[in-house]
Amino acid sequence: MSTTSLFFTAAGVGLAIAAPVGPMGMLCIRRTLTGGPRAGLAIGFGIASGDAAYGLIAALGLVGLSQFMLAYDRPLHLLAGLFLLYLGVRALLQKPPADGNGNGNGNGNGKLAQVGSAGALRAYASALLLTLTNPQTVIMFAALFTTLAPRGAFSPAIALTTVGGVFAGSIAWWCLLVTVVSLARHAIGSKLRVAIDRVVGLTLAAFGVVEIRRAL
Repeated sequence: MSTTSLFFTAAGVGLAIAAPVGPMGMLCIRRTLTGGPRAGLAIGFGIASGDAAYGLIAALGLVGLSQFMLAYDRPLHLLAGLFLLYLGVRALLQKPPADGNGNGNGNGNGKLAQVGSAGALRAYASALLLTLTNPQTVIMFAALFTTLAPRGAFSPAIALTTVGGVFAGSIAWWCLLVTVVSLARHAIGSKLRVAIDRVVGLTLAAFGVVEIRRAL
């Protein structure tokens, strides 16, 4: 398999891994609705960066580090669960827009909220940390490299190509999701956005409870 073919194959795998809508997808949707595309993309890049970090650990054969993280699997699940529960409760308690025009963010001018650079950085960091609390990702990527790497030709260059492909595929999905949600964001009223926010909050809280139970 050529380097180009390996990259695009890995990109397809990254797209397939990112596409199912789980807690991180819900988080990306909510942040796009409440903070705009910059916030949503920050979440997507944080998730993809976390996956890439675990991919590098698996690709470079950092057995000691991966075993250390797997040994602390339960505390990491507990941390992830508490964080998801916090995000869910925060979404449920967030006050609805006060502009009353069904089309704004509470500032009275009908404009949708947009996060600044600091907000986007916080969104990126939270998504990255939340992704890193799932050390089983190392096992998934180890299996991926075993499947994709040419027999007898595994090298750091091939590992980096595979990780880069997975990262690119994942980013492609998050960009698509953010684009679709951003377009819908401008077409729906505040009442529907609040309803969506509540559903996402309940879902995030439910995922958080599941993660906490896995840790106990």
